[in-house]
Amino acid sequence: MKKFLLVLTLTGLLQGCAVQMASSAVGVVAGTAIGVAKVPFQVGGAVVDVVSGD
Repeated sequence: MKKFLLVLTLTGLLQGCAVQMASSAVGVVAGTAIGVAKVPFQVGGAVVDVVSGD
């Protein structure tokens, strides 16, 4: 019975870990997507700066 409770407890802890890791992965993917979306605007702003002489 003690082994069963130990396994059940460890399983619960590992599931919490898995959720945290999945959440972190989603955050990284979202941050990367936002960064990639910003690049054209940054390049466009740099081109405008060069053309306007600023």
